[in-house]
Amino acid sequence: MSGRDRGSRGRGDRGGGRGGAPAGRGDGGGRGRGDGGFRGRGDGGFRGRGDGGGGRGGRGRGGDTEIRVYTPPDAASAPLPDQEVHQLEESMQKVLASTKSPSQFPLRPGYGTRGTKVVLWANYFEFLPDPDLLLYRYGISVEPTVKTQPALAGKKLERLVRLLLQENEFIDKEDSIVTDFRSNIIARERLLTGEFDRIMYYRAEGEDEPSPNIPGFRVRVGETGVLSVSELMDHLTSSSVSQVMENKSPIIQAFNIFLRHHAKLSPTISTIGTAKSFSETPDVSSKWNLGAGLVALRGFFSSVRVATSRILVNVNVTVGTFYDPIPLDQLILNYASQNRFSHIKVNGFLKRLRVRVVHLPEKKNKAGQLVPRVKTIFGLATKNDGTGEGTDVPPPRVKDFGAGPKNVEFFLRDAEPPPGEPSSGKKKGGAAKGKKGDKGGSQPGPASGSQGQYISVYEYFRRTYSRAAQNENVPVVNVGNRAKPSYLLAQCCIVMPGQSSQSKLDSNQAREMIAFAVKKPYENADFILKESPSVVGLSPDINVKMGQFGVSVPTKLITVAGRVLQEPKISYKDRQTVVPRGGSWNMINIRFNTAGSLPQWSYLLISSQGIPDAFNAESLRETVGLFHQELVKMGIAAATPLSGSRLVIGGWEDPQILEKLKNAPGKPGQTRFVLVVLPKDETLLYNTIKTAGDITAGVHTVCVLSQMFSRRSPQYFANVALKVNLKLGGINHLVDNTHLGIINEDKTMVVGIDVTHPSPGSASNAPSIAAMVASFDRYLGQWPADLHVQKERKAEMVDGLKGMLQSRLALWLSRGRHKVYPENLLIYRDGVSEGQYAEVLDKELPLLREACRELYPAQDTKKGLPNISIIIVGKRHHTRFYPTTTANADRSSNPKNGTVVDRGVTEARNWDFFLQAHTALKGTARPAHYYIVLDEIFTRRKPPPPYLNPADVLEDLTHSMCYLFGRATKAVSVCPPAYYADIVCERARRYLGSLFEMPTPGTTTPAASSVAGDVKSTASDSTGRGAANQTVVRVHPNLKDSMFYI
Repeated sequence: MSGRDRGSRGRGDRGGGRGGAPAGRGDGGGRGRGDGGFRGRGDGGFRGRGDGGGGRGGRGRGGDTEIRVYTPPDAASAPLPDQEVHQLEESMQKVLASTKSPSQFPLRPGYGTRGTKVVLWANYFEFLPDPDLLLYRYGISVEPTVKTQPALAGKKLERLVRLLLQENEFIDKEDSIVTDFRSNIIARERLLTGEFDRIMYYRAEGEDEPSPNIPGFRVRVGETGVLSVSELMDHLTSSSVSQVMENKSPIIQAFNIFLRHHAKLSPTISTIGTAKSFSETPDVSSKWNLGAGLVALRGFFSSVRVATSRILVNVNVTVGTFYDPIPLDQLILNYASQNRFSHIKVNGFLKRLRVRVVHLPEKKNKAGQLVPRVKTIFGLATKNDGTGEGTDVPPPRVKDFGAGPKNVEFFLRDAEPPPGEPSSGKKKGGAAKGKKGDKGGSQPGPASGSQGQYISVYEYFRRTYSRAAQNENVPVVNVGNRAKPSYLLAQCCIVMPGQSSQSKLDSNQAREMIAFAVKKPYENADFILKESPSVVGLSPDINVKMGQFGVSVPTKLITVAGRVLQEPKISYKDRQTVVPRGGSWNMINIRFNTAGSLPQWSYLLISSQGIPDAFNAESLRETVGLFHQELVKMGIAAATPLSGSRLVIGGWEDPQILEKLKNAPGKPGQTRFVLVVLPKDETLLYNTIKTAGDITAGVHTVCVLSQMFSRRSPQYFANVALKVNLKLGGINHLVDNTHLGIINEDKTMVVGIDVTHPSPGSASNAPSIAAMVASFDRYLGQWPADLHVQKERKAEMVDGLKGMLQSRLALWLSRGRHKVYPENLLIYRDGVSEGQYAEVLDKELPLLREACRELYPAQDTKKGLPNISIIIVGKRHHTRFYPTTTANADRSSNPKNGTVVDRGVTEARNWDFFLQAHTALKGTARPAHYYIVLDEIFTRRKPPPPYLNPADVLEDLTHSMCYLFGRATKAVSVCPPAYYADIVCERARRYLGSLFEMPTPGTTTPAASSVAGDVKSTASDSTGRGAANQTVVRVHPNLKDSMFYI
């Protein structure tokens, strides 16, 4: 969800899940070459061998509208959902309603009954362990023996655990052991009678001995528990509601370690995180070139989960981004050609990349096995290389950051043997090593007391290895560190396979990723059935641990019962109603339910050097006039726009932008609004406009792309008008109030909360930012927002909830014209993982209650007011449903919009449900997951007819709210409180653009101009202010009580 207001489509939702594909994150362009890039240096440039355009341009789908469903190869139709599971669900429900929850979360008050019943496939397999299996759990602790020694992590920690399992205590019990190669061992027999405690030494794969003089690590292994599978199965099949199982989470964790052990151990499978696995030898259909040095692989997410009466394996198709395993010089050229030949970008792209060197003779261990020579790239050569302590030779001489081999020289002692040959007290090498001596000795010739001379990396590799650089402008890579650099020619390295990339995808790559990742539901189901047994390790023929532990996984998708809820009617001005079809509707000859007023407004055409304007003064005035007519037609009381202006900018940070917005027309107390026409889709320019308008000038802005705006499409104008009306305080449409239940009483405030965190590529001081939106009346048409910079980076629990909620309660009185505070707070909390549900109650709920205690009258607090219900909204889960018949599928072969599932893949004791409210335009639809962690509203009230229980009420209310997203004329995938909070978070990232969106190659920011040594990130936001604090996200008083973010 981008939150941008560029008037592109007004659809509000972006269709279906993309099989787990990461979103294309783009970095917004940029035009200069302020970082001293690869070209324009008079040295023949560094261009011409890139892959020229970021992939293959996609594979259009050709308008495939055939409705198809997945059909298993051994059955003509889908089986009914498991009847034993259904019967147990029913028997548990008979006692749930009258039982007090033994846990901190509310019990399920019943299963939903509303809607048309359907049967759906779910992307789950049954997981069948030996019921008598006992699992012994052991914790692994690895600590450095020297204080200055860094702790092991990642691949090195994994390697040390592999060495641990070769110790005598474990080697003979290999068949009984699985591990996460990090901190846990799971065994089907007892491994130790006491604690394993030993000093171990790291050695690389294939090496016979550790490197000399390296410190060891203290490794301890101790038993942490015995886990009974039969105890778990008894719990899952018991109809006793009061039964609590303490070891449920540890057993599930143990099963997940078991499941993922295969992928971690297999030499042909790569993993991302703990749950995603990809074959390194995929067929053609499972690999795609994204361009610029990256490839996409199609693989699987897998996770063991529990449900009523059974254990399941959730398997979903996912797509990962990997470095192309090709010669390093080709990778650099491919990437650089698509990134303006920027050294900064290349440096970040290559950081920590593992490569195999190929210029040295083959190396074998005592067993005769080849030992690959693997190095990790520290970065490109910089002028600050060799500035560490404890070296006794002059530092390297580097002409420029990212210099090629002829422009990087290091000091070579006369007595030093060529790297790769043994010498007393020295490790074997193969790189040109530069060390520090006299820091002032930057001229050729030896330093005092040193015998030797400077030699270029180019000349060194030519003389020593007969390797002449094929392209002298390809940067040298440093595989040492800053203090003790070790240089290699890029052409002497090959990228190791299976390395995932955290780089942001540019627009071309994002387009390629979408084209590759978007698959129909039946295609994903078929891929799961055919490929996951080998990649995930579900087949005993592939994964021997299955038989050794007595586990089987029948590779047949389960079916579950679902229901399709009725679509609510949509209401506009003068009680005009529209009945949605397929979750969407249109506004032909219809006016907004409540229109805003626009007494004065203007427009601004931004022109960028080198990009032709789509308008002259006359054509722009005519187009804005037509847009004005559309605003009036839709009911907005918009005056004729004042004369606009054209602004030629020199870059995204041009201070004229702020001045223009500050001087926007408008009388005191009146809303000021500027329509901004952009020359192109550029993130940093957009960030500047939004920061200037929202934070500094206090002017509403809506940005449109000149290419789209110039087409004068009424539909495009109408989509932009949706946003304009919301910013002006209007209500675009309502839903039939019979579906809103408790909201109609005008005593319930609906709240949405979300937190955004720094992403890969963000600056090290980029903060986490929390957002809250809330309704202030029963119409749910306006959702003003508040923002808060978190005290702790990447902290999910919101520490500023007290003040945020109090500001929303104040609006309930002022904007909502209420005399008393709301009796109920219905909170949709986005962004919380399953493991953090309890934290919401432990950390956030007390802040919410404190905020209310300070505002509510004493007589209300004595009554326990307000009643609070908190619902966690999950979007990043991997549960998918597929229709079993074409009659129950929509046009994209997904389940129909309004499909709700609360059985089959859920636990009877928990209150949760999956809801696919929207129609996915492409790919496989992803339902939202709603989990109730606190309820003081719905279970305390008798459900009104025709609802039979509180589950009916909440499911229908949540579904109906999905039709109230004001920026769209369709149902959206996530209910608006959570959706809007997400958009507000995205807007906050715009205000802190240079922390969240790292500068592009040509931008003149501190990050781009400080590359004398290490590449550093700026600590300024997009307006040049300092590190993040509350002021940089404090919206101007003119806008703070509006939907400025839409």
